[in-house]
Amino acid sequence: MAEARTDLARNKLGVGSIVFLVLAAVAPMTVLIVVLPLAIALGNGGGIPIAILLVALALLLFAVGYAQITKELTNAGGFYAIAVKGLGKIAGLITGIIATIGYNAFVAGALGTIGFFAGMVVVPELTGGAVTLDWFWTGLVLFAIVFALAISGIQVSAVVLGIALVLEIIMVLVFSVSVLVSTGFDPAIFTPQVITGGSLWIGLLLAATAFIGFEATALFGEEAKDPRRTVPRATYAAIIIIGLMHAFAAWAIVSALGLAEAQGQAIEHLDAGDLTLMLIGEYLGEFGVIVALILVVISLFAAQLAFHNSAGRYLFSLGRARVLPNWLARTNSKGAPQRALLVNFLFAVIIAAIFRFTFPEIPSIATLVPVGLGFATLAIMIVQAIAALSVVVYYRRQGDTRWWSTFIAPGLGFIALAVFSVMAIANFATVAGSEETYVLVLPWILVAAVVGGVIFGFYLKAKKPEVYEGLSEDLEKFDEELAEARAETRAETRTGTRTGTEPLE
Repeated sequence: MAEARTDLARNKLGVGSIVFLVLAAVAPMTVLIVVLPLAIALGNGGGIPIAILLVALALLLFAVGYAQITKELTNAGGFYAIAVKGLGKIAGLITGIIATIGYNAFVAGALGTIGFFAGMVVVPELTGGAVTLDWFWTGLVLFAIVFALAISGIQVSAVVLGIALVLEIIMVLVFSVSVLVSTGFDPAIFTPQVITGGSLWIGLLLAATAFIGFEATALFGEEAKDPRRTVPRATYAAIIIIGLMHAFAAWAIVSALGLAEAQGQAIEHLDAGDLTLMLIGEYLGEFGVIVALILVVISLFAAQLAFHNSAGRYLFSLGRARVLPNWLARTNSKGAPQRALLVNFLFAVIIAAIFRFTFPEIPSIATLVPVGLGFATLAIMIVQAIAALSVVVYYRRQGDTRWWSTFIAPGLGFIALAVFSVMAIANFATVAGSEETYVLVLPWILVAAVVGGVIFGFYLKAKKPEVYEGLSEDLEKFDEELAEARAETRAETRTGTRTGTEPLE
């Protein structure tokens, strides 16, 4: 009988592949058509391009410390592993629970989103309204394809996501450049009165939601080629590309509408959700609208594949640490966590089915999507903030002398991410896009996760000490040679034997 595999595929992903995996989760076309108009309407109007750049700057500060710790930590646990390293086992357990809930909720919400757009928007548009497909069954078929790709190996996902991402970016750039050539970009977006117009805080919050997905770079550390270099570079590249692309597209939308009228027009089109499609029709014609709608479905398909891979790796990691059943910690011949992916698939389908048959007459965009995507966005923001704090605490405990990269930058990143998280809780109806009671109570699930994580952690410590200790054994997989080199570096720095021009890494 063949021995069960417990390792993910090794040396499969370079910087480009990881960037594809995380940028696909960001879904550029979906941001262009859904998120940016919402941010312009409810945020700081014409100042949204600058809000996006400010968020990118905050995330880059976080990434400075994130890059340092991922050089020492190669694991499929992502933020879970980082929290264990910096804040301890129980904090790591809580982070893992919140992250797992968040990523699994994202996949369920994505099923509803892709089913709605494919079955109830794109197909009717292409058939002149003659055919409309049920969102649940449409989403189920597409998700089954996503699952098949995910279990085929991470490199297959990277290739598919790369193709989808290139198509999306081309469309975003074609639209943005067409506005630049035909109308020109308004430089007044850089003036203080524009930046602070409307609600800058809501603008920053909604801009931050457009970056969700970048943080998954560390999840693929075990499958990366030379992860100590690949993961940090992929993280920086993802944030910079996302920031510049979204800011450029937002500038195009604002310039096409006119700076003074941008927020008003965005509010007028808020209910219909057709602002960007209207502008694409104006600048690229009806054919451009059809292409954009098709690419939205491709964008959502790619995002679902990316988040499905991420959710599977969190389940796999928790199973390997024996927090969840160890049955999850098995991989197939392609090195994919097939059992964990299957559990995520079934979870998402069951959640979607509950909404489909509970609200049979209401499309998923008004029921499942706010629950899945809104709640998941909040959860991931919170684990980002925990990870930033973990980096600061870990390096202070180590007495690290690199104040910028291990204290100041990640500390400022933590403050920004903590503010985003608090804002997301305070404005959860805006983040989720719904004021239904069953949506507004969702943040309390995270409170329950914190309380439950603490209780479960103490239970493991008292009743299953081998599992409790195993949290560190599995999630803190250091490169011993690097750890020794870092210790030598600190010793040389303290004794003055290291020159000021030599790199610390």
